[in-house]
Amino acid sequence: MRPAHLALAALVAAVWGVNFVVIEIGLDHFPPLLFSALRFLVAALPAVFLVGRPTVAWKWILAVGLVLGVAKFGLLFTGMDLGAPAGLSSLVLQVQAVFTALFAFAALGERPGRLKLAGMAVALAGIAVAAADEGGTGSLTGFALVIGAAACWGVSNVLTRKASPPDALNFMVWVSTVPVLPLLALSLLLEGPERDLAALRGLDPAGAGVIVYVAWITTVFGFGAWGWLLRRYPASSVAPFSLLAPFSLLVPVFGMSSAALFLGEGVSPARWGAAALLVGGVALTSFAPGRRTGGNSVADPAPVPVSSSGRALSEERPA
Repeated sequence: MRPAHLALAALVAAVWGVNFVVIEIGLDHFPPLLFSALRFLVAALPAVFLVGRPTVAWKWILAVGLVLGVAKFGLLFTGMDLGAPAGLSSLVLQVQAVFTALFAFAALGERPGRLKLAGMAVALAGIAVAAADEGGTGSLTGFALVIGAAACWGVSNVLTRKASPPDALNFMVWVSTVPVLPLLALSLLLEGPERDLAALRGLDPAGAGVIVYVAWITTVFGFGAWGWLLRRYPASSVAPFSLLAPFSLLVPVFGMSSAALFLGEGVSPARWGAAALLVGGVALTSFAPGRRTGGNSVADPAPVPVSSSGRALSEERPA
């Protein structure tokens, strides 16, 4: 992996880690589903008029938009609104690496080896410890919803790899158009029009700033960069970014430290233990060699060759 790509991965990790604190602040201003809908509305407009026509088939845009936008962020925001702490959420969400490896095996034939399977088991043990700790002090429902969000993120990683968008920013902007109406409908149904209207009428500079951060910084930039990396590296190794350095493990570091600094969240001994297990398991899952189904062992497959236009040489048209 090139140094510039490693630096990009580290920057995305920082952006996403601090994002959990920003989400926690935003949930004081908006109901969770409305908050998520506004995130994607602002991410899509006016960018959708500037990035040109979609560069992949609409089936991929719709699929990623529903799984990532509606399911993943709907579950994450609702889970945090129900009491899942920002720092813990930033940690637990990294189990998406395990889900990505599992779904990459099912959809892409990237068979996990023994070390990768051991990493999955260690990471899941960390989740169990975190769940036991959270059950004594917090919301198990919120915790479970965050795990569901991680599973949806894993699905969206594999869908993005299958879509192979030649322009990640174009792809993410068009994906952002998909969740807006479904999330608004769910918000009106589950959160109520009165609560939504009250939040919109009470919009202040802090609330507007939160929307700008989660829309333009974490969504357009963060997921645009994530998709760009997925385009060049295998799904199970780009979760979390590469086989060379555990940069995505910085996400919970930034998340937990910023939550402690700005929100005053404490970290119990059991949570430290869960963090060690989860981070260690994710590292094994992400960096251990894998196998192609029916093929030879592959530790770090070469990036997909691309033409001067940015398209894969084997893919002249979107699938």
